Amino acid sequence: TRVARDFYDLLLILPKDQLPLPIRESDVFVVTYPKSGTIWMQQILLLLEAKGDVTAIGPPGKYSNAGLIPWIEVSGKRQAFIEAPSPRLRVTHLHHQLMPAALSERGKVIYVARNPKDVLVSYFHFHKVANMLETPKDFDDFFEKFLRGDVFGCSWFDHVKTWHSHKDDMDMLFITYEEMIQDLPSAVGRICVFLGKELTDEQLANVVKHSTFDNMKAMPPANYENVSGELLNHHQGRFMRKGTVGDWKNHFTVAQNERFDEVFDKEMKDFPLTLIWDIRDMA
Repeated sequence: TRVARDFYDLLLILPKDQLPLPIRESDVFVVTYPKSGTIWMQQILLLLEAKGDVTAIGPPGKYSNAGLIPWIEVSGKRQAFIEAPSPRLRVTHLHHQLMPAALSERGKVIYVARNPKDVLVSYFHFHKVANMLETPKDFDDFFEKFLRGDVFGCSWFDHVKTWHSHKDDMDMLFITYEEMIQDLPSAVGRICVFLGKELTDEQLANVVKHSTFDNMKAMPPANYENVSGELLNHHQGRFMRKGTVGDWKNHFTVAQNERFDEVFDKEMKDFPLTLIWDIRDMA
């Protein structure tokens, strides 16, 4: 589709020599489909590096999380990535086949998956804020485009399935957005161990404290208030909206839910992971 092609036209760092990037053992890549916890993980990684001291990340008003942990696919960043000091922390929405092959030999990947019904709703609202994306005609139209993969980022189903199928081919932590909502201290602990970090209980508690949705929503570096108005229309809404599980129930009709389930069951019938669809399903 045209939109799917636009994803690669806009994001891929062409020419072709861009993505065979030199990978170091200390490199960490956070991989997500859009609206699946990218900025949440940016915050957690920065706090783990700072051992829970939010003031050590940078001077107030002088930095953004997106600047410290940028997207690797943004055009013109190749040389900056090559020359950056270790550890190089990066985020990406790229599909597996577009990532450096050397990740199978070194570096770490944290993949965050989120239930696609909530992704769809969050992404719909994000399109109203993001100036680089086309404003949806209406929710019904966006719903159908999402199911077809005719959106920026292409198919959620393909993205999650392909990355998950390669989780044993590299040093990968596969975690879900819902797990992080359900038990953030446990999730932060898993991430800390995966990265080989050694933090005290107090330091980990501070990482968790400053990574809660409410605290991040009040922090301009984390909530993207510092991002240029050319990219985000801050008058149309907030980058961080709800950060919950099950908001899709406030948007889907019964017919849409049945249609989504039909497509999901077909696409993900052999997928070995159970997703949480409603916050009430959490123990």
